[in-house]
Amino acid sequence: MRKILLYTAIFIILAALLLLILLRQHSPFGSSNSDFTVRPEKEITRIEFQQDGKKLILEKEGEGWLVNGKAEARKGGISFITRILTEARIKSPVSEDVFRKEISETDISPVQVKVFEGRKMLKSFRVYKTTSNRYGNIMKIKERSKPFIVEVPGYELNIGSAFTLNERYWQPYTIFSLVPSEISSVRMENFSEDSASFSIVRREGKYVLSDSRNELSTYDQSLIIRYISYFTFIPFEKWALELTEKEKKIILDSEPLFRITVISAEGSKKVLTLWKMIQTKDGEAVPDTDRLWGCTDGSTDIFSVRYFDIDPVLKKISYFFN
Repeated sequence: MRKILLYTAIFIILAALLLLILLRQHSPFGSSNSDFTVRPEKEITRIEFQQDGKKLILEKEGEGWLVNGKAEARKGGISFITRILTEARIKSPVSEDVFRKEISETDISPVQVKVFEGRKMLKSFRVYKTTSNRYGNIMKIKERSKPFIVEVPGYELNIGSAFTLNERYWQPYTIFSLVPSEISSVRMENFSEDSASFSIVRREGKYVLSDSRNELSTYDQSLIIRYISYFTFIPFEKWALELTEKEKKIILDSEPLFRITVISAEGSKKVLTLWKMIQTKDGEAVPDTDRLWGCTDGSTDIFSVRYFDIDPVLKKISYFFN
């Protein structure tokens, strides 16, 4: 009798412990279908994105991160994606009918995400980027799993945009990063005031200033040296991922405000083109007084630039004369 009571007590205790574990892990949708949160023991060390046969890898190397094993990764981008991965929560479920209409019928291919700590894969899920909600995503753990809109609590903007295979997005937001000794020439074209355009060429340790036709004299060499020094660091604000292809084409086909061409001492060339940014306020289209649109080297990847950052190199030729 005592043995029966002992076995019964042990069974009840084990059953209670099992029930407690199940309750802690309980999810109204099933944890295997709905747990998007990554929980590393120490830290995430590798993130992989795959989509349509392409692959991008972010991997921790020492104290920093690399993009595809070669380029330095932007600290802000890594901080943002790791916050998403470790704080992701379900905002709301998505019905199969809605998923079919918004994703399947529009041929949106998923970004397959894999997250690692060392060699151990911590989590794998699929991100369908969409504009149908302000969080910019519908996610699934597996292809046959239930779909959900996922959010980061306290962050009300698009998190789907962070799941991108665009290498430029992950690299530092830098337009120019050249010290004066690395610059051979600069050409500044002002399309709204052609007479203000100029070029600077380095010859035998000195800089020569020219307008659109002739070399000039009596300019202040120290002002040219100061101007050249501004190219040591010129950042842009962010990639314009919210623009549609039609909106991009309108910008790229319009006349720019400025174009700056910099040739390095080694002969490499970088061309920055800048356009007026138009914002809608109270139903009217007005120029943005704080920002411009920009792109480099004929790319169709457009970014926004703050006047605060770019203004030092938007000089007129008159700047170099006392």
